[in-house]
Amino acid sequence: MTGKTKRGKTKILLLIFLIFFVISLMSNILGPIIPGIIDSFSLSYGLAGFLPFAFFVAYGVMSLPSGLLVERMGGKKVLLLAFALAAAGALLFGFTPRFGFALTSLFIIGLGMAMLQVVINPLLRVTGGEEHFAFNSVLGQLAFGSASFLSPMLYSYMDQNLFSETAPYWIVLLENWVPAGMKWVSVYFVFALLACVMLALIGLTHFPKVELKSDEKIELGLTLKKLLGKRLVWLYFLGIFSYVGTEQGIANWVSQFLQDNHGVDPGTGGAQVISYFWGLLTIGCLFGLVLLKFLDSRLVLILFTVAAMLALITGLTAQGNLALFAFSFSGFCLSVMWSILISLALNSVDFAHGTFAGLLCSGIVGGAVVPLIVGSLADSIGLHAAMFFLFVPLGYILFIGVWARPLVKNSRVTSFKELFDRNHA
Repeated sequence: MTGKTKRGKTKILLLIFLIFFVISLMSNILGPIIPGIIDSFSLSYGLAGFLPFAFFVAYGVMSLPSGLLVERMGGKKVLLLAFALAAAGALLFGFTPRFGFALTSLFIIGLGMAMLQVVINPLLRVTGGEEHFAFNSVLGQLAFGSASFLSPMLYSYMDQNLFSETAPYWIVLLENWVPAGMKWVSVYFVFALLACVMLALIGLTHFPKVELKSDEKIELGLTLKKLLGKRLVWLYFLGIFSYVGTEQGIANWVSQFLQDNHGVDPGTGGAQVISYFWGLLTIGCLFGLVLLKFLDSRLVLILFTVAAMLALITGLTAQGNLALFAFSFSGFCLSVMWSILISLALNSVDFAHGTFAGLLCSGIVGGAVVPLIVGSLADSIGLHAAMFFLFVPLGYILFIGVWARPLVKNSRVTSFKELFDRNHA
């Protein structure tokens, strides 16, 4: 490989990591701003639950079709279409901050994010090379996690600086479009600008052709029918549904919970808790990578699920800083669940892994349904009691850890020396 070719691939890899970053930034902002939206539109908790529903139901709608689009249109065109949708949705939200338009715009943004999630991993594999795919995937997740950590901080920064005497010039410009009582609207103008920048960068970049491997392709017809006829497939689909539902149930409602029960300001303390939640989730992913080299993945899933239950019950019942810490720490406890559930599922069937992976990704729709259930329950029994519903999906994940019997178990070592020797063999 020539130096010029290597520099070109490095630039594309950096752009891919930036795409991971932007996906996370735009996907994880709802939790911090939901209290502001509730206040701006005088929403019930049940109606507020439709906000994450509109966003995450797009994943259920678009995950399988996106795989087909990548095959027909190519990676670059799908990336451009995805960011065009994200920009349009963000601008719709920004210029027409009404509840009805909010649902429409969040669904449009969700469609774009679903398309990005499907195309990004095959593109990363082709660009960086299969031999470096695992390492680059971890870097991509770090980029994703860092944006999850920074996303609530962006809202906090906008909330504190808009309409202040010390606001920088670019924020003063935003004040012409942002209603004084709706500071949360500002983040969607930032997202629209980011999406437009990404459109320009992607348009100017020459990407390698993405040839999907057999285990990445989506096959409809008999293959899909055969998978849907397997009880095991539905059980694992519900596992992904439960994980994303729990993750988003906490992330979307914790700020409102802390405001109602502890008087925590959503723009500062609430945003900080959500930021730490995502930050610890990222750190936990790295810790989990090491732990999975020594322990059976089912045992790791059981241990982390029990820890998540303890963290959640502490957050819901404790007072003061302990409650704030417990909710933040629950992110660490959830960190390994996605990767373990996906690997257990794919290692439990011996065919159609690409189509099965697409079905599993459709389970992200759990992030739409569970927060909606929590919000609907909150209208009748209060948000405090409604948050206990999250133990239902957590209990199901624990159930998977107990009954799962994959065809292939995760490879393990007995010492750090053996781990080091294997990685340098």
